[in-house]
Amino acid sequence: MIGKVTDMTENILIVDDSKVDVIMIQSILSDYNLQVAYDGMEALNILEKNPNIDLMILDLNMPKMNGFEVLEIVQRVPQYQKIVTLILTNSDELESEIKGLDLGAVDYIRKPLNLESLRKRIEIHVKLKNVSHQLAENNAILEKTVEKRTNELVLTRNITIQALAGLLEARDIECCNHTKRTQLMVEALCEQLSQKPAFSQVLTEHYVKEIVETVPLHDIGKVGIPDKILLKPGKLDEEEFKIMQQHVILGTDAIKYEVQDIEVPDFIKTAIDCIGGHHEKYDGSGYPVGLKGEDIPLPGRLMAIADVYDAIISKRVYKEALGQDVALEYIKTQKGLHFDPHIVDAFLEIEAQIQQIVLSFKH
Repeated sequence: MIGKVTDMTENILIVDDSKVDVIMIQSILSDYNLQVAYDGMEALNILEKNPNIDLMILDLNMPKMNGFEVLEIVQRVPQYQKIVTLILTNSDELESEIKGLDLGAVDYIRKPLNLESLRKRIEIHVKLKNVSHQLAENNAILEKTVEKRTNELVLTRNITIQALAGLLEARDIECCNHTKRTQLMVEALCEQLSQKPAFSQVLTEHYVKEIVETVPLHDIGKVGIPDKILLKPGKLDEEEFKIMQQHVILGTDAIKYEVQDIEVPDFIKTAIDCIGGHHEKYDGSGYPVGLKGEDIPLPGRLMAIADVYDAIISKRVYKEALGQDVALEYIKTQKGLHFDPHIVDAFLEIEAQIQQIVLSFKH
């Protein structure tokens, strides 16, 4: 709950070498917690020992250390940044007023002192400080609330994605753990590529997280493909293959369903790029659009190599599983044809890591 501004008893430091002026100021501000220093050095000693000073009334013309020197030090020390400083000047010291304000003071009071004016100015600055303090507290509460709600939304989103992917595997659309393996392969690829100059500015931590989290959705459109085609034990004929290709369009349409007429959020765009691009080929011979080279979105290019590799090493209704050596050889032969050459190089560089992922999440 956001609180309201409450009255607070401020801790005020009076810094002035004139004992008469100090007594006058004390009399008009007797309801505040007051401390007194008669020169700049004494003021700094008090500030060092008492971090709770809220407001300082600072004379500029003092022996040992003048007010300007005090302001310069206060401005440099982080723990003093919260102190509201009002400077005391003589009526003919316009340049001193300007210099004091430039050094961080928020207001000035001219001598000889007008006690009623001094009181009013102090009250105003105390209220402003209390409002600022309350706003900071309210902002902190709001930030925590937003963070909590955001985490809940992300968790809900990830659970939904994993549930959808689990339903696909439950139908034997894909072999067991296909989603987990491809997700970890893509993550490893992103980490490897992010170290290379061509990708280091693109594959930010945030973008990599988005890509990895959307990987399980790459074949979500297959829920719309009839079982007689999806689970056919033999090779698909030309007409059946055309129907199978529609799973990419079905998947992207499903993701875009509620965001067709508004700006697409980054996460949804990344999901669309992954789903829509993972069957495109680097030489332009893929589907559904026939995109070529880097016109294929990066999530799609990454998913393509992980998906094909896992398909080769996995048993499917239409084929037996082949060895990882066969899969690697195919990846090599398709460099620049099916796959992005840079991604192929990175994939081969982490070959041992890929093999470990396969061993950790067997079929």
